[in-house]
Amino acid sequence: MDNSKPRILIVDDNTRNIQVVGNILMHDNIDIAYATNGHRALELAAAQQFDLVLLDIMMPGMDGYTVCQQLRQDAHNSETPVIFLTARNDPSSILLGFSAGANDYVTKPFNSAELKARVNTHLELHRQKSLLKNLNQNLEQLVIERTHKLEAAMRQLSQLEKSKSEFLSIISHELRGPLSGIIGLTQLLKAGMHENEQIRQLDMLGAIAQRLARFSEMALLITSLRASDGMMQIMPTLANVPVEMAANEAVNILAEKNIRLSVVMPEEKLMIQIDSEMIRRCLTILIENAAQNLPQEANIALSLQNDKSETTISVSTSGFPLPEELLQAINDFVLTGQIITDESSGLSLAAVKLVLDAHGGRMKVENKGNDGCVSLIFDSKTTIE
Repeated sequence: MDNSKPRILIVDDNTRNIQVVGNILMHDNIDIAYATNGHRALELAAAQQFDLVLLDIMMPGMDGYTVCQQLRQDAHNSETPVIFLTARNDPSSILLGFSAGANDYVTKPFNSAELKARVNTHLELHRQKSLLKNLNQNLEQLVIERTHKLEAAMRQLSQLEKSKSEFLSIISHELRGPLSGIIGLTQLLKAGMHENEQIRQLDMLGAIAQRLARFSEMALLITSLRASDGMMQIMPTLANVPVEMAANEAVNILAEKNIRLSVVMPEEKLMIQIDSEMIRRCLTILIENAAQNLPQEANIALSLQNDKSETTISVSTSGFPLPEELLQAINDFVLTGQIITDESSGLSLAAVKLVLDAHGGRMKVENKGNDGCVSLIFDSKTTIE
């Protein structure tokens, strides 16, 4: 048989009927095979794939209903269209044929035009169905291949992010030791000096070293957060814990400028879903940023409050509003996520925002009268009442 032509199997115990059907279809560029009983028809259908089966119902031994049922039970032929050739046109016989798995029927004696029309219709439907099946299979294979490529790319990207984070961790570790030494030496040298200019220069050197130390820590924290390497440990925590820890840590930060820190917390215990250490670091960053921009003996307020729908932890600079240009730059950063270049707050605020993003919270920066205020806000989805 020519594989480019449709292939039809004609099954009828009457060879005259096979000849009649063959003559009707012989000019339609169709390859035709035939069988004179049901068993031979099933053998041929198992050996090769047909595009259509024309099947007589009334045959000795195995009738057409049984042949059709067995074709439908064979995965090789379960979707091959079957047209019954029958002298029976009563509703019960027709219904029985469809129940056996037939797609259509043509009554004897044949009308040539009707037979050709039904044959061509089912051949075209079968062809389109086969094309669609092949297309779906190709699409599924393409999706599998693309998925594998995407997974490989994601693994490579994850490895690159991990390598970058590890590299920055090494740099941060290597910088921290020498910078701590520089800071310690400047303090020792200051203790033995009496010249104001020399003391001032040592103060500047110490400030630069501290700034570099903070920079290395913030760069590492930001890289780790953006790499999403699972460093967050979010769990139910008393909200006052990171607040109290940050207040205790701030003592040394604020001592140099005699800045006073007041802590305001409600009497009731508030539970909140957070990584306590990360939020403590955020509060320390905000207190440190505030202290850098405040004069001697200024005041900072650290407060915790809950209004049932939100829990808010705020750092306020009492009597010292934030400059409008800084407010604008910070709010732009909060909206866009683009790290601002202001050396006193850019990287550190970027770290705070990423921590809040990981918690499903948000950061709000504003002036309340004469007080500058930065708030960390957690909504009811992250708060346990």
